[in-house]
Amino acid sequence: MRSKEPSELKEIELSPPARRLRADASRNREKLVEIAGIVFAERGGDASLEDIARQAGVGIGTLYRHFPTREHLVEVVYRREVEALCAAADELAQHNAPDIALAEWMQRFVDYIAAKRGMANSLRILFDANSDVFANTAGMVASALRGLVEAAIADGSIRSDIDSADVLHALSGIYSSPDTPDWRDRSRRLVALLMDGLRWGAAKPRS
Repeated sequence: MRSKEPSELKEIELSPPARRLRADASRNREKLVEIAGIVFAERGGDASLEDIARQAGVGIGTLYRHFPTREHLVEVVYRREVEALCAAADELAQHNAPDIALAEWMQRFVDYIAAKRGMANSLRILFDANSDVFANTAGMVASALRGLVEAAIADGSIRSDIDSADVLHALSGIYSSPDTPDWRDRSRRLVALLMDGLRWGAAKPRS
């Protein structure tokens, strides 16, 4: 049996730490994306990459290794926000009555819009650069909402003379609302009012 050369032994000895470093790097990246979504939603255009790195518990150099520019980070965060919102539609539908699932999802839409508003400048840059992020996510939110609306109509818990595209248009209006300190609370009230309108005249009024 051939004995291992010193170089082979060195490779064997270094492999576990190398795997740990890769795992740590992956966790750091995920944490940065998670924290960035929160900070963008809370602080908008004032959110700094330094603050994101600090809250994620890493140095700014680590952030830049994963995301060379602000736009690189925003693209990943935006994609994650869209995917999370769409996944929430399925989760809520599995555990709630159709109208409750729709109402809860619409409230989560406010948080999604808050993050999107916070990334507005970078998203415009990405759009002008013809980033494929918008092509890849186009229709995902509309499809998620359509499923919730159709289920609630079929259940009779919201009125049947509406279209999910109209609901999305109404929801999206909060994006352009004035950026005041109470924007999020005001948006939640408007969404609740919209949901009341959807329930009004339903075949099966919610008790």
